[in-house]
Amino acid sequence: MQDLVGRLTALDPAASDSLKVISYFDALVAGGAGVEALVRAAAVLGGCAAGVSTPRRRIRVDADGRRTGVADPAGADPAGADPGWPTLAAPERTVWLERDGAAHANDAMILDRLALAVDIVDRRREQPEAALEVLLDPTRDDAQRAAAAARLQLSPGDPVRVVAAPAEAPAPPQGRTALVATPRGPVRAVLGAAHTAPAAGPAGHALAADPMRLAAAWADALIALRLTDARHPIVDADALGALMLLVRAHDPARGDHPDVVRLRALDAHTLALLDALAEAESVRAAASALSLHHSSVQSRHESLTRALGYDPRSATGRLRYGAARLLARLAD
Repeated sequence: MQDLVGRLTALDPAASDSLKVISYFDALVAGGAGVEALVRAAAVLGGCAAGVSTPRRRIRVDADGRRTGVADPAGADPAGADPGWPTLAAPERTVWLERDGAAHANDAMILDRLALAVDIVDRRREQPEAALEVLLDPTRDDAQRAAAAARLQLSPGDPVRVVAAPAEAPAPPQGRTALVATPRGPVRAVLGAAHTAPAAGPAGHALAADPMRLAAAWADALIALRLTDARHPIVDADALGALMLLVRAHDPARGDHPDVVRLRALDAHTLALLDALAEAESVRAAASALSLHHSSVQSRHESLTRALGYDPRSATGRLRYGAARLLARLAD
């Protein structure tokens, strides 16, 4: 397929674009993506809002990849749909692109592949991947969650760990896993026993006290995945304790706090120095950990204290620096 795309690009750019659409949807289906991930792919490829309506539910995703609503599961045409929008209707599903103006060259191909992919995923809905998606979906009701938990052989009251990893992470040879749509793209979800932890990163994980609470644990695992970096390839949301209240409450739309802005402007070497100063028992210990001379680290400590507006080695300063560092990792 990739070789064919390369040859067609030189001969017919429009045809090569159509093959890229086919390849993209095929990769999502092969990777176990759910219906929402497919609608999000259509919205991103089309550059406009997209939707699907089936007998079970209706999903709409805007051009930025955000899920903007689930209407009643009527299985009919989207309520209030513009008759001019590109639409493809089938007996059990309707898919559409909310395109204003003339249709684009690949709109028909996007709709065709979306409808086909949704049909394939619907036929898999009794499989463990679909059941896992239901458990991680905060919009599902308790009856749907209970049925999905039963299909996955999860007992009520048993704690279960959920891991969030990049979509390209290999699926475990055994276990319950699925690609789940998120506002930042597809993410691999893996369920495991309460005491298990991912062997390699990047990965974020969280513990649900009960299978019915997996949606909340999944939200925390996604945050933990965003907090991973070179120093922290695996992040346990539960290990953050009360700090999870801080990162859950962070609203990017309101902008970063000045403490976070200051840290994000620093280079990696300066951040490593600040980390050592905040974590070590003394400036001398920080210098030893960094293999630097004590006097130079002491001088940098004093200048950074002035630049930050607080001392990262004081009791309050450590808390302030740690919170700002955490939010900076989240923003990055």
